[in-house]
Amino acid sequence: MIEPTAIRPKRAMILAAGIGKRMRPLTATVPKPLIEVGGRALIDHSLDRLQRAGVETAVVNVHYLPDLMRVHLRRWTKPSVIISDESAGLLDTGGGVVKALPNFAGQPFYLLNSDSFWVEGPRPNLDWLAGAWHEDRMDALLLLASTVRSTGYEARGDFRMDPRGALARRAEREVAPFVYAGAGILHPRFFEGSPQGAFSLNLLFDRAIEAGRLFGVRMDGFWLHVGTPEASSQAELSIADSAA
Repeated sequence: MIEPTAIRPKRAMILAAGIGKRMRPLTATVPKPLIEVGGRALIDHSLDRLQRAGVETAVVNVHYLPDLMRVHLRRWTKPSVIISDESAGLLDTGGGVVKALPNFAGQPFYLLNSDSFWVEGPRPNLDWLAGAWHEDRMDALLLLASTVRSTGYEARGDFRMDPRGALARRAEREVAPFVYAGAGILHPRFFEGSPQGAFSLNLLFDRAIEAGRLFGVRMDGFWLHVGTPEASSQAELSIADSAA
């Protein structure tokens, strides 16, 4: 059962530094976070959700066509946006967050992928996350979507989840019930002892599973995986259907 929590993150990070190879030709001249879905840039959907969740400051990392990203993000004041510049070299998901850690003042923060897109249910999903967060027993809490019911997703999923919400990786050749929906709450201690330079968050997810400190919550509404131009079109249709 999700209980109210006194801790609602006031800071967040959006991972937006990827090159977006799978989205070509759409990303030939536009960074993936600026591709429009549902009439708005992908990253604006993320910032909208953070604003509704009461987030005051959002760190956004940039690499590909960074000047376009900077110009676009200047319009945002709530939340205020801090740029984490990775122009000199991509740091992958884990290394990108480590570079930005000083901005979080040692406090838990929301983490979103810039292409994490979902249609909300009755309760916003960032509220679900905040309500399920227990700092004493969690290092990371991930938003999870149904593997078989998500639009634009065709892989085997990521995690199994026990009744307490603790996560485990799927077995080889197994189809797991849940896929990481690209949003979560992380504590800075999650990154203690992490590698230098570029590395994937998956390394730390696996470490937290072994320690029994990686948890998940099933999202409300439905997830749209916007990874290819075809998936972007599917997302547009799903949004139109949900509004009908």
